[in-house]
Amino acid sequence: MKAFVITAPGEASVQDVAPPVAGPGQVVVDVAKVGVCGTDVEFFTGEMQYLLDGKARYPIRIGHEWTGTVTALGAGVDRRWLGRRVTGDTMLGCGVCRRCLRGLQHVCEFRFEVGILGGFPGALAEQLAVPVTSLFELPDTVDDVLGALVEPGGNALRAVRGAALEPGDRALVLGAGTIGLLIALFARQQGAEVHLMGRSARSLDYARSLGFDGVWTDADLPDLPFDAVIDASNAATLPARALDLVEPGKRVVYVGLAGSPSLVDTRTLALKDVTAVGILSASPGLRGAIDLYASGAVDPRPLVAATVGLSGTREILAGSRPAGAGLGPKLHVDPRLA
Repeated sequence: MKAFVITAPGEASVQDVAPPVAGPGQVVVDVAKVGVCGTDVEFFTGEMQYLLDGKARYPIRIGHEWTGTVTALGAGVDRRWLGRRVTGDTMLGCGVCRRCLRGLQHVCEFRFEVGILGGFPGALAEQLAVPVTSLFELPDTVDDVLGALVEPGGNALRAVRGAALEPGDRALVLGAGTIGLLIALFARQQGAEVHLMGRSARSLDYARSLGFDGVWTDADLPDLPFDAVIDASNAATLPARALDLVEPGKRVVYVGLAGSPSLVDTRTLALKDVTAVGILSASPGLRGAIDLYASGAVDPRPLVAATVGLSGTREILAGSRPAGAGLGPKLHVDPRLA
């Protein structure tokens, strides 16, 4: 089968690889759509921390925002899964450690991460093998585009839940990329007054096109009391800025990751009596994201600017946008396309 393989920083191609075989407790999925995210770009450039730590190595097959149809079953898998449209959790815990047994498999010390950690092959391929325990069935109202947005949506929804927003609360989202915009959409659905702070004129104009009026740069951000500040950026300076901006007694949520250490003064945290929440992985938010997409309460499909085949993936990772792409920040890959 065809798969997209990164062999070294800046070096990648579509290769013929052995098709996956469903082992005990696993299924094989025919992949329909895959989202490309910043983590994938960091693997392509060689900047991904797991590479620097030796937790991941080349060659690597990326892709962890995916959807598809189950076409083969391993031993012990209920036959009802055959033919089901699904997406799946990126975080695959060992299942037996203290964290896994407490429902925290996404921070399992021994976990695999699909397309990221432990050499587990990713979804930028015609087929993918994953444990059946990681699957989430998709209703008919969640199409393939939405299905590939469940994983980033789960991260965003967890960030909004971490902010503990109530209707009428004022929230500030730092970063107007895919995760920041998804957070803004979920927060608005929960009745919050949502503001976004970003950098590029294109991303800010796009945020306004989604109906957000409070869209700012750091230079023109108004002096308003924010009940929650959610950092969805990759800027090392913004975690401290988030703490400065949030109202005393309220919450800051950190879901973005900078490429270098980002420092927060815990004296400020304590003196403002602020709750700080860190978010890693979509795992506890996947079901909620599916339900909100299925009901139509949140529809992030406009965020997807274009869809390419596997052969177009390298150019996306290198920073090119496909001809005719829309203004949205997200790009998808369909392995079925030429």
